[in-house]
Amino acid sequence: MRPHIITLGYSDLKRSRRFYERGLGFKASSASQDDIVFYPTGGPVLALYPRTALAKDATISPKGSGFAGVSLAFNVASKGEVAKILGQAKKAGGRVVKSAQDVFWGGHSGYFRDPDGHLWEVAWNPFFKFDKNGNLKLPK
Repeated sequence: MRPHIITLGYSDLKRSRRFYERGLGFKASSASQDDIVFYPTGGPVLALYPRTALAKDATISPKGSGFAGVSLAFNVASKGEVAKILGQAKKAGGRVVKSAQDVFWGGHSGYFRDPDGHLWEVAWNPFFKFDKNGNLKLPK
């Protein structure tokens, strides 16, 4: 079993699309509709869906904020790309919450929040490589 879709709840579709498409370069699928956007990523699909509708579907309250115990991650091929992507996210309307820095496990990373507060890590890991299609190859 593996994840196929990661859905993020949004409060403002126009703002979220601008952030992911113009700011980070994501390309929306033609399967997208008025209230849901699908972004193919070469792995699991990233989807944006109204936060209140997502909470209703899961039968939980849409209220709450702060750390939800979840982060998403971009892994990059070089140490220098970490700060570059953090800057790109900030310019697009995100908020850098941890600047690019060397980390205890031997890599280099930082974090940003998207306009709806979803936490993203941008990381360079010298122990992970990418295949010819840009997929992350984990050691066996």
